[in-house]
Amino acid sequence: MLKFLKGVVAGSGTGVKDLPYNIGDPYPSAWGSWSHFHGTSKDDGSPVSVFSISGTNAQDGHLAAARNGVKRLRTVRHPNILSFLHSTEVESFDGSTSKVTIYIVTEPVMPLSEKIKELGLSGSQRDEYYAWGLNQIAKAVSFLNNDCKLVHGNVCLASVVVTQTLDWKLHAFDVLSEFDGNNEAATGPMLQYAWLIGTQYKSMELAKSDWAAIRKSPPWCIDSWGLGCLIYELFSGMKLGKTEELRNTASIPKSLLPDYQRLLSSMPSRRLNSSKLLENSEYFQNKLVDTIHFMEILNLKDSVEKDTFFRKLPNLAEQLPRQIVLKKLLPLLASALEFGSAAAPALTALLKMGSWLSTEEFSAKVLPTVVKLYASNDRAVRVGLLQHIDQYGESLSAQIVDDQVYPHISTGFSDTSAFLRELTLKSMLVLAPKLSQRTMSGSLLKYLSKLQVDEEPAIRTNTTILLGNIASYLNDGTRKRVLINAFTVRALRDTFSPARGAGVMALCATSAYYDVNEIATRILPNIVVLTIDPDSDVRSKAFQAVDQFLLIVKQHHDKTNTGDTTGAANEGISSMPGNAGLLGWAMSSLTNKGKPSEQAPLAPSNSIAPLASTSSNASSAMETPITTSISHVSSSTDIADIPVPASPTSTDGWGEIENGIHEEEHDSDKDGWDDIQPLDEPKPPVALANIQAAQKRPVSQPVKPQATSLRPKSTVKVMKDEDNDLWGSIAAPAPRTVSKPLIVKPAGGSLDDDDPWASIAAPAPTTRAKPLAASRGRGAKPVAPKLGAQRINRTSSGM
Repeated sequence: MLKFLKGVVAGSGTGVKDLPYNIGDPYPSAWGSWSHFHGTSKDDGSPVSVFSISGTNAQDGHLAAARNGVKRLRTVRHPNILSFLHSTEVESFDGSTSKVTIYIVTEPVMPLSEKIKELGLSGSQRDEYYAWGLNQIAKAVSFLNNDCKLVHGNVCLASVVVTQTLDWKLHAFDVLSEFDGNNEAATGPMLQYAWLIGTQYKSMELAKSDWAAIRKSPPWCIDSWGLGCLIYELFSGMKLGKTEELRNTASIPKSLLPDYQRLLSSMPSRRLNSSKLLENSEYFQNKLVDTIHFMEILNLKDSVEKDTFFRKLPNLAEQLPRQIVLKKLLPLLASALEFGSAAAPALTALLKMGSWLSTEEFSAKVLPTVVKLYASNDRAVRVGLLQHIDQYGESLSAQIVDDQVYPHISTGFSDTSAFLRELTLKSMLVLAPKLSQRTMSGSLLKYLSKLQVDEEPAIRTNTTILLGNIASYLNDGTRKRVLINAFTVRALRDTFSPARGAGVMALCATSAYYDVNEIATRILPNIVVLTIDPDSDVRSKAFQAVDQFLLIVKQHHDKTNTGDTTGAANEGISSMPGNAGLLGWAMSSLTNKGKPSEQAPLAPSNSIAPLASTSSNASSAMETPITTSISHVSSSTDIADIPVPASPTSTDGWGEIENGIHEEEHDSDKDGWDDIQPLDEPKPPVALANIQAAQKRPVSQPVKPQATSLRPKSTVKVMKDEDNDLWGSIAAPAPRTVSKPLIVKPAGGSLDDDDPWASIAAPAPTTRAKPLAASRGRGAKPVAPKLGAQRINRTSSGM
């Protein structure tokens, strides 16, 4: 028999060296003669608890009881009973003396008495935690007594341990025996190792060893008495010294006192069954017990109950003991979300609880669940993730964002729900800095190209704002291809006025990335047109932008005159005192998600609107300037940039974006969005067509006979794709005449063959189109006395 028990106890190890666990420091207390140690697994370093007991004689009664406890612990399984992992028995020799040691390895636990001191709970929170713990121990005792017909025999404070999730678990099974109530003829002890039980914990019949009375009593009579002892030790804060102390009920809660007295009834048959204690006691009906119980049976609840519960949970969590929320409720909630049993509102509670953790704990306990949730097909879950991304986005590593989060989140850019598209766009403010250049150039910019012509004005505007914010994370080549065209070709041509204003301010915020040639030839001509915009806010922004960019050009001029060519080619906003405010506007506006920027703008009317919400339609957004959005833009007509040798020719798109990262862009002949993603754009309305026509006229410059020598022939060939020769507009007689007949193509030859002043001699406006188109103004015969005709004659004779 002894060899059999040794074989059962030995488990898979033959000695302490073979034990696949490391034994660490001991705890101050343990049950009986056992010692309790910290431990770790040799395989993965996971924490465990190691219990050991030693004896010099193999026949020692303590060792025999310990072997009984190991056998019972291995065979009895219940959520509220300590989980067994491994055991072994080692015999060592010290000279002629042999020593036998039994080891039990279990899940990591801590003595209840030590955990109570560590938590330091008081008042209602202490009572709630004790109620929950007693509830668990009562379930374990009820399982042993009623379901297994076993008697634990030694329920007390020392026989209870606490897990890392603050669950209470019953152990110390050395005395555990079957209830022998049917064998009335038996006269021997029913509990073979009853001598291990302390005298103060024995009921009267057990203290007298009245086994006949015990066998006639219910199976729970001994353990119900033990529950009473446990309750006394919990609330008194002292270890029970003698049985008479149980009469002192001053520390027992009034709601629990009637049940406490029934547990300690002098008549074994009248003692309260632990199962009835759970059903009837008012003490166990509190917020903590109800909340944890609901979470444990979540799969049995319907969707309405789940939704109601999780909407109340964030506020409820603030009222519960903080340590219990973080160590018990948070893991339950994370598991429920991960496996789909929790409703979408549970994410709000998860992130709120997670905000109470340290950065390291948050990354270990919350982030893995959040990352897995991005693969969910539940749209409500995705909305919750995006709405709260500012709470966890900074904790995500760049690799996780690029490899695991972005592939799932990018599907939201093309979602049929406008609200989800907008939330996806806003999330890029947090995630874009963590994306690789390949992902940004090969994927993100293509999605943004589509969103800049989205049907929702708010989304189009927010795309422009986002581009202004993530410009610093793009490489130089990508910025050169994308920014100017995205802001001028699309944003500044939008029919929605806040979108045009956003485009102007985005140009200002990113002005450090443009050289002086681009500012003079491509940016200023497009912004100047908006100084006559129908919207006053856009006009204000345009005037400020013109002043800003003109100052940059002037600085370049001053440096050139003084011979300082260092940095003269790129005088961005960094050289201006208002730089911090401009860049700060964009970041602050986006971060506030719909709230006005807290940073002071350049002028009260020049503040840029934050990311808009698609909850309002375009008309309401027009009435409320703070809600910015972009309307459809027309890229069917290309913007006319004055070509310069150092700048690539503009088209109507964002430029050629490939999966590779381009550092040198001097060989590129495209700047637009068109080659990122081909889009079919609707024709602009009449009001926008007038603005576009004005945009197509470059800045007027005085014409000189040698002007054509400044334009390379290659540039002239590129401009043949335009409907009209934009340089012909120089010959327009007056700014008030803006009709198309004034945009004249040269009939042939160079500009030196024509008289640039000939248009002054044009006839009345009603007949000006045909003469100008026919022969550049020379076919008309003006009245001789006019000054224009005289100047033409002098010029002709001179030539």
